[in-house]
Amino acid sequence: MQTGYTADLAGAAPVIARYSHPEMAAVWSEENKMACWLKVELAVCEAWAEVGVIPDEAMAQIRQARLDHEGMEALLKAIHHDVVAFVLTVADSVGDAGRFIHFGLTSSDVIDTALALQTLQAIDILEQDQARLESALAELAVRYKYAPQIGRSHGIHAEPTTFGHRLAVFVAQVRRNRERLATARREMAVGKISGAVGTHANVPAEVEEAVCARLGLEPDPASTQIVQRDRHAYFMTTLAVIAATLEQQALQVRLLQQTELGEVAEPFGSQQQGSSSMPHKRNPELVERVCGLARLVRGYAQPALDDVALWHERDISHSSVERVVFPDACLALDYTLRTLAGVYEELDVFEERMAANIDLTHGLVYSQRVLLSLIEAGMPRQEAYAVVQSHAKRVWRGEGELKCLLAADPRVRERLSAEDLEALFDVNYHLQNIEIPFARLGLG
Repeated sequence: MQTGYTADLAGAAPVIARYSHPEMAAVWSEENKMACWLKVELAVCEAWAEVGVIPDEAMAQIRQARLDHEGMEALLKAIHHDVVAFVLTVADSVGDAGRFIHFGLTSSDVIDTALALQTLQAIDILEQDQARLESALAELAVRYKYAPQIGRSHGIHAEPTTFGHRLAVFVAQVRRNRERLATARREMAVGKISGAVGTHANVPAEVEEAVCARLGLEPDPASTQIVQRDRHAYFMTTLAVIAATLEQQALQVRLLQQTELGEVAEPFGSQQQGSSSMPHKRNPELVERVCGLARLVRGYAQPALDDVALWHERDISHSSVERVVFPDACLALDYTLRTLAGVYEELDVFEERMAANIDLTHGLVYSQRVLLSLIEAGMPRQEAYAVVQSHAKRVWRGEGELKCLLAADPRVRERLSAEDLEALFDVNYHLQNIEIPFARLGLG
């Protein structure tokens, strides 16, 4: 019979090994999962000992409990139940005292509480990743605070901004993500030692409270056979939101690296090759990878949401999903965070190209300044709009510079002097309040 239990319990490889860093892979290894299971079981025994159920001499033996991974794997192939195989193997390691291992528990008491421990370990790594990303972004934002760059809406030149301002927006975004992850941590930092249907019939509340306190968790206020999966869905959707923002940032780098823009470029090693056929290629492959993996992480949110609705006190349909989505989402997000931070830390920024691109449309990007000045000078808004737009259309057709065309229009000359008009085409006007977001973010 096909059992499906084929993992090497001593340390299974992640599904996406290519995109896995060792630290996060270790968190989601079978070895660490079993270590968390054992930690929960031992904490429960300690709690039972405190209320007098487990004798001191038996507890002394239980504290020496070990898991024989090979023995468990062999047993698992026969009985097809990983928790039972785990409990029997651990119990065998402590002799007669083994009868107290798993006393009063159901499988999900161990699985869900241990999953919380693993998830918190993963969150610690993801938080370190986000701190690194924020630091890299903040450093770049301050460095290029006053570096003029054209802003684009609908992919079309709008008005001047600065590259630093663009990055300051991303700093704020990362900070929101860090807050979101902190909230998700609180959602996941719960344990459940309440028995087969959550009624504490065979495990008193004081045992659950003692176990959770020992493990650094809060007791789930009300559970069934499981911790309810809205908590897990919240965590996974938080990862999905973070991934979406990483794709947004990576996409900006990709767009700005296009040949026609050429304003930034991701790092490119001295021995790196961008194409098997075209030696000139320098492709944004790192940020493209970030975009691809971000889509994968977002995709894992849906099955996590689907896991919320289980039958009655529980079914097992969520189990197979979580064996895949929890490790892989954390691994992929860890990888994308580290990759994007590395891109920012070595990003090539071409300020001259940014300045040249501002002038690409022959002054069109200053049209609103002219519009507002004409209105302030007494021209009705609709008339002012029509005047400026009519000359903008001529610029589109290649008939000249916007400033020159406006200067030749008597309707404009009637309202604005040559000096007034000249001042309206100064890029520095758009930088005068650039300090506002930086001050609000506490950036230098």
